[in-house]
Amino acid sequence: SSPGRQGFFMAVTASGKLQGSIGGGVMEHKFTEMAKDQLSVHEDTISLHQQIHDKAAPKNQSGMICSGRQTILLYRVRQEDALTIGQIIGSLEQVQTGILKISPSGLQFFLSATMTKDFLFTYVSEDEWEYKEKTGFKNQLFIIGGGHCSLALSRIMSSMDFYIRVYETRTKLHTLEQNGAAHEKIIIPDYSQLSRLITPNAHHHYVVVMTLGYRTDDIAVRALMTKSFKYFGLLGSKTKNGQLLASYAAAGISAELLNRIHSPIGLAIHSQTPEEIAVSIAAEIIQVKNNA
Repeated sequence: SSPGRQGFFMAVTASGKLQGSIGGGVMEHKFTEMAKDQLSVHEDTISLHQQIHDKAAPKNQSGMICSGRQTILLYRVRQEDALTIGQIIGSLEQVQTGILKISPSGLQFFLSATMTKDFLFTYVSEDEWEYKEKTGFKNQLFIIGGGHCSLALSRIMSSMDFYIRVYETRTKLHTLEQNGAAHEKIIIPDYSQLSRLITPNAHHHYVVVMTLGYRTDDIAVRALMTKSFKYFGLLGSKTKNGQLLASYAAAGISAELLNRIHSPIGLAIHSQTPEEIAVSIAAEIIQVKNNA
């Protein structure tokens, strides 16, 4: 129940400017003040602090009662870190992945390195520990169709850790031209080409089909249904999608494949407008992502 999660970051300047969050509340306030105090004495700081959110704890009480515990790293950025930070910024601007490593020796960055987990923290002692994290987008969202719901979904998902691609067959589509939230907008001749354009990934790839209508939905779904994704959703009425799925079952497509498709898409909140539909889809994607 800790208010922060692994990978939460916060920057604090000596003048008190803040960016990011480690969970808020009195715990965050305490560490903000601690950071400002340590910056004022101009000393290098690399220290770990364990916080227990329980007033009955014999030590390391955070002042909060939400239960759980956190280990928080306090790191004073040094002038010699400028090159490493520049490399991280450059990789993010070029949509590259890498690994950030923090240890008692400071910051390190490895471009295009691979990790099986998004975060890894190992602790032996105060002088021997290591934190590693994947940098860059950890998840990818593939939106099939560039209409009003696609525009709304792109906008809401762009505030989260998703690299967004929108695929459309129609050129000069007004809603696609308006879409400044997607990282890539790709015009293809036919949705059947999606089978070679979108690679499977059962951990980090999310697909939403929301094309112009029944026929194009069918083409897109057939192109992708045999691939394994973390999330595969189909926009449409219960009746329309029911007929589509029934036709697949009648054609001999296995129930295992059909059960992978989220339909009707999104959480059941009686969405009506494109923006409300986008909220319901985004909520379902978050639910799937975090329900590890």
